[in-house]
Amino acid sequence: MKEDRFSLAQQSMAFILAGGRGSRLKEMTDIRAKPAVYFGGKTRIIDFALSNAVNSGIRRIGVATQYKAHSLIRHIQRGWSFFRAERNESLDILPASQQLDEDNWYKGTADAVTQNIDIIRGYGPKYVLILAGDHIYKQDYSFMIEEHVRSGAKVTVGCIAVPREEAKGFGVMHVDESDKILEFVEKPADPPAMPDNPDKALASMGIYVFEAEYLYEVLKKDAANPKSENDFGKDIIPGIVAEGGARAHPFSRSCVMSGLETEPYWRDVGTIDAYWQANIDLTDFKPELDIFATDWPIWTYSELTPPAKFIHNEEGRRGQAVSSMVSGGCIISGSSLYRCLLFTGVKTHSYSQLEGVVALPYAEVGRRAYLKNVVLDRGVKIPPGLIVGEDPKADAKRFRRTENGICLITQSMIDKLEK
Repeated sequence: MKEDRFSLAQQSMAFILAGGRGSRLKEMTDIRAKPAVYFGGKTRIIDFALSNAVNSGIRRIGVATQYKAHSLIRHIQRGWSFFRAERNESLDILPASQQLDEDNWYKGTADAVTQNIDIIRGYGPKYVLILAGDHIYKQDYSFMIEEHVRSGAKVTVGCIAVPREEAKGFGVMHVDESDKILEFVEKPADPPAMPDNPDKALASMGIYVFEAEYLYEVLKKDAANPKSENDFGKDIIPGIVAEGGARAHPFSRSCVMSGLETEPYWRDVGTIDAYWQANIDLTDFKPELDIFATDWPIWTYSELTPPAKFIHNEEGRRGQAVSSMVSGGCIISGSSLYRCLLFTGVKTHSYSQLEGVVALPYAEVGRRAYLKNVVLDRGVKIPPGLIVGEDPKADAKRFRRTENGICLITQSMIDKLEK
């Protein structure tokens, strides 16, 4: 009797790799790991991988942490503590902790799993799903697990179709018409095209499905190889591809499209520009990612806050927001917002104007400030009268300004202005 995908998901464990810094986000990851970066008004990036697992029916999850993990661990403890051991559910936080030797740190993505094999074994999963914890997307992993079991593959790799030019920055799969991976190429100058689409290539999403016992065997073999970098993308997957045991799973087969969504949505918000754009896109009339849809909820830790408040109604001093998202606890006091996304507890004061602003929790904008195309880090206090977005040269001297004109502002940058 064949098992259905729901049963297969219940026999699986998700292992989320959440230890990366995300250095391309610059100062945003000075005090937090990339998976802990805020996104979408009230969530954090890791909430998407965690929610996908829970919504897919996977209730045994491990999260490997490493770089600046305090805020990530605190968030998981506060927002993800509803798992019950008596229902065979668990969520373990797994910092690098000298499991195998005296070297504290995980050497690579594969080593992060290797160091925790005994813990994974303790839960007795039949299948292990390896996930990256730093992407924005909605996916039902049960379809991918089912496909893996039916195919008899040694590993199934989640892939997304991207324009060939963009694929140069990814690990790319060269596949045949049956989805067997013929070659895995890391950041190729000339990415191999998809069999049915010469303009696109299959890029790895950093999602892998293994049968648990086979995974343990492969990892131990890799750990014993002194030449290995102990990494899935560099060592484990290419090795299995060479043996002919790897298959690709296109994201389009298991992506979740709910509400207004019409196309598969997956984003790596690993640069300031990409982060700003993905957040601002949520303010569109028909956003590509519909976070209002309730049939595939993105779970998170929600602070207890009062509703947002808009006050003052005078010419030039009117609390208003157009094409914007404003979270609980915000006070828009006599200021105007256009295409802005404000996280919890943000305050804007009279006569200030904000356009294209992503303001993280508890930021505050002073009177008569003008901000355009800006990311405000958590708790930043913008002084009265500050103008950002009008003079590129001045912005670049004071703040972190990208080539596309997006400014990241942290409190330490503001403090330097006032000295």
